[in-house]
Amino acid sequence: MRNVHTVVEERGNYTFVVHNAYSGDVKEVRVDPDKIALYEDRSSIEELPDACPFLRFDGKTGKAWCTVHLTRPEICRDYCCWRLLILDWQSKRAGRVMYQTTFIPDTEELRRLWEGVQPTLGGLCGTEWDDAVISALTAAGYRVRR
Repeated sequence: MRNVHTVVEERGNYTFVVHNAYSGDVKEVRVDPDKIALYEDRSSIEELPDACPFLRFDGKTGKAWCTVHLTRPEICRDYCCWRLLILDWQSKRAGRVMYQTTFIPDTEELRRLWEGVQPTLGGLCGTEWDDAVISALTAAGYRVRR
């Protein structure tokens, strides 16, 4: 996620401005008051250079936390359910695959493409389904991120 969200300004008081590389959105986020101590401890992500700058792990429970959960960007509100993120030629979100095979197009163009691709996937599941979908989408000029 560090490739998605870049901190472009630190405003103090645990407030930051982040830029989203996929959508181009700029958003102000603030570390949740109950997660300030967790945010200050960077030891849990030292080995994860590409992690979101606001992700932290609780050393006692091992649970991952978004330290800006209350003000997180819109893309993060949906992110936990994505398996595949589909980007158009401008690197803008065009759609996503959620759960096992739930395909959600964000554009009319991708919806039309999907109507042609979907019938060819009968009987496929798991990585075979993913590979076939990714192949069809990349052939049509889309990029797919797992």
